[in-house]
Amino acid sequence: MNLFKYFREEIVAALGRLDLPEGLDTSKVTAEPPREEAHGDVATNAAMVLSKGAGMKPRDLAEKLAAELRGHAAVAAVEIAGPGFINLRLVESFWAERLAEILTEGAAYGNSSMGGNAPVNVEYVSANPTGPMHIGHARGAVVGDVLASLLAKAGYAVSREYYINDAGSQVDVLARSAHLRYREALGETIEIPEGLYPGEYLKPTGAKLAEIHGDKFKDAPEAEWLPQFRLFCVDAMMDMIREDLAALGVKHDVFTSERGLVEGGKVDAALSYLEGLGQVYEGVLEPPKGKVLDDWEPRPQTLFRATAFGDDVDRPLKKSDGSWTYFASDIAYHLDKYRRGFPAMIDIWGADHGGYVKRMQAAVKAVSEGGGDLDVKLCQMVNLMKGGQPYKMSKRAGTFVTLRDLVDQVGKDVVRFIMLTRKNDAHLDFDLDKVLEQSRDNPVFYVQYAHARCHSVLRHGRDALVGADLSGSALATGPLARLTDPAELAVIKVLAGWPRMVESAAEAHEPHRVAFYLNDVAAAFHGLWNKGKDDTQLRFLIEGDAELSLARMALVRAVADVIASGLAVFGVEPVEEMR
Repeated sequence: MNLFKYFREEIVAALGRLDLPEGLDTSKVTAEPPREEAHGDVATNAAMVLSKGAGMKPRDLAEKLAAELRGHAAVAAVEIAGPGFINLRLVESFWAERLAEILTEGAAYGNSSMGGNAPVNVEYVSANPTGPMHIGHARGAVVGDVLASLLAKAGYAVSREYYINDAGSQVDVLARSAHLRYREALGETIEIPEGLYPGEYLKPTGAKLAEIHGDKFKDAPEAEWLPQFRLFCVDAMMDMIREDLAALGVKHDVFTSERGLVEGGKVDAALSYLEGLGQVYEGVLEPPKGKVLDDWEPRPQTLFRATAFGDDVDRPLKKSDGSWTYFASDIAYHLDKYRRGFPAMIDIWGADHGGYVKRMQAAVKAVSEGGGDLDVKLCQMVNLMKGGQPYKMSKRAGTFVTLRDLVDQVGKDVVRFIMLTRKNDAHLDFDLDKVLEQSRDNPVFYVQYAHARCHSVLRHGRDALVGADLSGSALATGPLARLTDPAELAVIKVLAGWPRMVESAAEAHEPHRVAFYLNDVAAAFHGLWNKGKDDTQLRFLIEGDAELSLARMALVRAVADVIASGLAVFGVEPVEEMR
């Protein structure tokens, strides 16, 4: 249960029982956690947002609503704050019911039907198939993968997609680079000129090409080998990318080829469709701001009316040689996604594509005739640090730290968690020293340690409470009303916020919120543990009081279940013992 959604519905129902004008718009009524815990458990702005329509002062409406809410079985007290905000304090039995709900549902706790099984396409990574992925790709991969899992938990039908950019000039450069490695495999000493890919990762590809073709293409004209080298290399690079993603725990449902769209005539068809909608014209753009006019030459171009859909300028669809721009291919790709049944699309891009967002959103509005929506999440740079200094550890790629090297050094779970410890559009320092130390400063350790501590307590509980059933379903029917200490209730309240967190983070497309929440759960549990060290009456196992001990075992298991539920969204395995 999302308790805040539940109380919003109860507040709206209570308003309906008051003598108020008909047809009041309650869409802006909220029920949320108060800004300060001391103010209660649920706060609502109902009197503030409805007073004008009700023809009453906010405070007067608040008094009437408060009187109605005081009769609710789950409400212990109602207080009016300031000009008309209402704070509710809930009875202890309500929190016992939430604890039983967690124990009954286990790791499925927080699953929501909010999405109504609506289809959502999440496209992420989509790195050019020209080499191994780097640490920046790792961030986009994790953000996209976890957002997809979060949306699925919130009740959406999610498709995870990778767009293979295999139709541009970069794959020609890849083929030429591989041809050099092919000649090297045949015994030739080579030099890699500027503009080709220098990384050693192409050596195995060159060796394989030599094994397949012998010296057939060693001195052959480029036109004879380029097409088949290009296809072979893209396949080889995509195999490498899939292996790297698998090492990170990332798996896509769909791989779409740009070359397939182009060769299948879908780019031509999409632009013809756009033209039929009256959104393509021949025109001359104004000179770019800040451009030296001597370096700019006005010329007629085929343009998309992007400004009609919120963009700053209209956008070219053809290059000077008459071929389609990258933007034209991207329009076709997003139209293809829309026609495959995905009006809701989310793209995860690198921050260097920020200037491309408005035009792509404009294009989606145009080709879907307003029926589609594109949300773009930009991922900022990741700085790998060690000893307080920037750190490079990859020679295979030549110039950057590869995703695979990072995963091999610290493990996929650490990489996945750390990539979500900051919002996607904020720079992230990935400190190799911090992620390997066992301290509160390491968020992965801090959360995992809480989960492991829970299972350690449960193991001791099995030894102390001989014959007791400590499964979630059994504990859910136990003496949960014995949990009355404010420190215990505070932990339950944090746990009961998980369904709201799932829905709000999914709605905002912000998976990093889950990392912050898990840290709060861990902090609440570690805090309770430390209180038990100072106050023997707050220990989890109380000698001579099996009933209270069982109730506390229930609380401990619920903490473990909620952490496991959150880590499952992250694709991180919860540990039961720390090594």
